[in-house]
Amino acid sequence: MVEARCFQYDAATAMAQGRRDRQEDAVATLFPPGLGLGCVVLADGMGGHASGHVASAVVVREMLRALSLHARDAAGLERDVGAILHAALERANDRVARLASDWPDLRGMGATLVAPVLVDNRLYWISVGDSPLYLLRGARMARLNQEHSLAGRMERLVSRGLLARHEADNHPDRDCLTSVVLGKAIPEIDCQHLPLRLLHGDILIAASDGLQFLDETRIAALVHEHRDTTSAEIAARLMQEIRDLDDPDQDNVSICIVKIRQPVQPSCETAHEAGQAQDMAAMPPPAAERTLTRPPNLWKEA
Repeated sequence: MVEARCFQYDAATAMAQGRRDRQEDAVATLFPPGLGLGCVVLADGMGGHASGHVASAVVVREMLRALSLHARDAAGLERDVGAILHAALERANDRVARLASDWPDLRGMGATLVAPVLVDNRLYWISVGDSPLYLLRGARMARLNQEHSLAGRMERLVSRGLLARHEADNHPDRDCLTSVVLGKAIPEIDCQHLPLRLLHGDILIAASDGLQFLDETRIAALVHEHRDTTSAEIAARLMQEIRDLDDPDQDNVSICIVKIRQPVQPSCETAHEAGQAQDMAAMPPPAAERTLTRPPNLWKEA
């Protein structure tokens, strides 16, 4: 069955250097007009002296280049989305490896990745590291992707009653990443190759972990408060909130806001009514409930 493509996207990005010496995040979007699909690619560089800003730029460029090849073939993209996303990641990882091999000053650089892909009202993604992908539906927000860090592992243990909250919050190695795009084998990859259905009014937030200097409850409240404005306005409000924190340790921040909208048109009326009949409070399972099976390799974030 061919589904009508009647959903539209309002996407906007914003970046801030925070209190760091350089901007090591990179973010780009691809939303070709009239094709009913799009993607966001966001990377958070790590390595500091080892040129994390180069790694993030390379990962974003290579991922976007690979995905753009499928921009005019939504059916083909959906049919093979898992393989396409993995191949794009492998291409980006190989490029990081080649650069690090050719240029000694770049050795040790790496980046996290979060790359959501939308086809009409269906969401897919691939991610490595701790850069979050959130979904706001109504007033509720949930993290969709896994967090590949010791903090993420500890949160899963806390949720199962296997670790005390104060132990998780005060563990000295919380910030160690367990997977990253480093030009080597990637231990953990989160790839959503089955469609997650989006509803009219949903808002996606892809971000580097610098956004998490704000509490998730505050992020959700602020985005919900400004849900009727543009994605650019929502992004600006989040950035202002981070500036107002005036945290001396503020990390780089990059975000992309994507608003999902279904205009009522003759070809979309049935789908629109069906969507409105769904429970807007129904959220996907938390990422913390999903299992990780591969042993950790640890990198400290710069």
